[in-house]
Amino acid sequence: MIAVSPADVGRRVTVRRADPDGFRDTVGVLESWQDGLLQVRKHDGTLVSVREEALVAARVVPER
Repeated sequence: MIAVSPADVGRRVTVRRADPDGFRDTVGVLESWQDGLLQVRKHDGTLVSVREEALVAARVVPER
């Protein structure tokens, strides 16, 4: 289930995406969602780019 949208920018989210090797999960702050690309900033500062069409599941999660 994908329960996030561009309106959730600035909130902490978890996203699961499909890639050629399986699935990848990322938890962090949704920094942007533009032109089909999500940018999620992980706790360690890493910025992860996720293509909208690769999303399998996503939701807003509580702050740390």
